[in-house]
Amino acid sequence: MARTSKKPRSQPAPVRNLIIVSDTHAGCKLAVIGAPIHLDEGGTYHPSDFQKQIYRLWRQFWDQWVPEVTKGEPYDVVHGGDAIDGVHHNSTSQISHNFQDQIRIAEALMRPVVERCRALGGSYYHIRGTEAHVGKSAVYEEQLAERLGAVPNDQGQFARYDLWKRVGGADGPLVHILHHIGTTSSAAHEASAVNAEMTAEYVEAARWHRIPPDYIVRGHRHRSIAVDLDSARGYAAAITLPAWQGKTSFAWKVAGARLTEPQFGGIVIRHGDEEHYYRRRVWCLDRSKEA
Repeated sequence: MARTSKKPRSQPAPVRNLIIVSDTHAGCKLAVIGAPIHLDEGGTYHPSDFQKQIYRLWRQFWDQWVPEVTKGEPYDVVHGGDAIDGVHHNSTSQISHNFQDQIRIAEALMRPVVERCRALGGSYYHIRGTEAHVGKSAVYEEQLAERLGAVPNDQGQFARYDLWKRVGGADGPLVHILHHIGTTSSAAHEASAVNAEMTAEYVEAARWHRIPPDYIVRGHRHRSIAVDLDSARGYAAAITLPAWQGKTSFAWKVAGARLTEPQFGGIVIRHGDEEHYYRRRVWCLDRSKEA
């Protein structure tokens, strides 16, 4: 009896889109939240009008903008850190100081995003944020990332400190994502630390004969800005992400931050048919009304 040769299984096409959001600060009364949340002792928290306004932007981002810029194709998702607000700096702006309440709020916000991403063939990654928000060694962010089924790193961490990611396969752009970056109180020098971060990445890569990233993505600042430089691959870009949190009492006293309005949104990095590129979607709410 003649043997029939088995056809090799076709490998799934590489995912050509990477969506990145950051600093959702779940548990803060000024951060995005989708629906009333039941708290540990039995009470229920209902979103404020301000939070409902942010949540409408959140839905617009995921329901309209993401399908448009990914052209309906699969996409991976990265959360850039500070997914929960924590108990920090003696603040009183939290919905609850119970970390499990905050984790439940964050999970309720992110789970529909993760499930839609997976249904299209993508994966979810999670970056560790600031210890003041997410606990020592990001213990609470690790719990959240495990619940959401984030892809673990080589050490088995579901929430990782950084992510090196190729977009769209081996010939796609190389992206390096981590949470922290330097800040400034001067709008005139807002790009300085971003440019310095890109320079440091290239120096470190050259020092050890490694491939430098095409895209450097950071959170932490709550403000979006990009620095582009020409390169052999077309250009390289260092990008900071907007947040999904309004101005807390801390922001109102910080030079620079106290004069600016909060920014909300995220970015896509795409390996297109002919080139790679990024796009940002950033909203800024209006300033306080005149008296």
